[in-house]
Amino acid sequence: MSKRSGRAAVASALRRLEPPPRVVDWAIAVAVAVEVVSGLYSFTRGTPSGAWVFWLHSAVGLSLAGLVGFKLYRVRRRVAARAAWDRFTPLSVLQAIVTLAALGTGVFWVLGGNVPVLAWTTLNLHVGLGLLLVPLVLWHLRGRYHSPREVDLDRRAALRTGALLVVGTLAWRATEAADRALGGATRRFTGSKPTGDLYETETEGGGFPVTSWVADDPDPVARDDWTLSVRGLVEEELSLSYDGVAGDGPAREIEATLDCTSGWYTHQRWGGVRVGDLLDSAGESDDARYVRFTSVTGYRWSLSVEEARDALLATHVRGEPLSHGHGAPARLVAPGRRGFQWVKWVETVEVRERGDPMQWLVTLISGFD
Repeated sequence: MSKRSGRAAVASALRRLEPPPRVVDWAIAVAVAVEVVSGLYSFTRGTPSGAWVFWLHSAVGLSLAGLVGFKLYRVRRRVAARAAWDRFTPLSVLQAIVTLAALGTGVFWVLGGNVPVLAWTTLNLHVGLGLLLVPLVLWHLRGRYHSPREVDLDRRAALRTGALLVVGTLAWRATEAADRALGGATRRFTGSKPTGDLYETETEGGGFPVTSWVADDPDPVARDDWTLSVRGLVEEELSLSYDGVAGDGPAREIEATLDCTSGWYTHQRWGGVRVGDLLDSAGESDDARYVRFTSVTGYRWSLSVEEARDALLATHVRGEPLSHGHGAPARLVAPGRRGFQWVKWVETVEVRERGDPMQWLVTLISGFD
């Protein structure tokens, strides 16, 4: 078979499998939206019951790779002919490059790869590229928007599009098998890897990295000057010194996994005071529904009362006092939550009737002067 006839056979096969052009375009837009939403939502899932969102993200991502392949094959001649370019073409090319880079870094991470860029892991880079796609896709839609024609939405188009999702799911399962074969079975369902796989040497105080969310990075907090306030819907507000919280040593120790959205996890023995014991000492109101933990930086996160009771306000890790980078004098340890929700440098525990939707905004601006 000649090269020309081989290319013709490939082109013919692609035409039989390819959904209508406008269906491909809209499927790409929907897939990008699903990837961004599921990716961001996955940041909040730290227990196996939330594994489905990671599965969805992986399957749709690999289906998106197929859709992008169809799209690029269709427009290849138009892109190659510079005379056919208009003012939206350069941005479309950039969007294609970013999409391929986001998909590539995601697959590379799943297969065990990691090439740090400054302080970013490959997973961080994957997330950053995914977020960059949002404005690019919106701008692309502004210049290339076409409503789906009724003829595009037939049974054959639906079957072809559905087949891509099935292929994406099978491809995801194949990458999972390849990851295990390559020795990457220590990844958690969140995609995070043990610190030993990512860092050659031990890091500050306890052998795991010091990371801060956005700009949440205060000067060291002196233990002698620090007080913990327990207030809100309580019978008696408390103001506790470091010795009042830590005493001669941690009152309780638990083992919990810190799973950071940077792509690493560590299993540690944490010591401190159970939040439920603090609430019992203060006497929570019958109207109490949430407990908000606030850092010296203004960063904060809320848990339901039931979940907060089983959380720990940690002053120690591995039997040693926390270092500043790990949240000294005290940090929240919330098993089943992701690392950014384990508030560091806690100074206020507030019992509330309602949740705190503004905490999502505060996570992006805390620490900025």
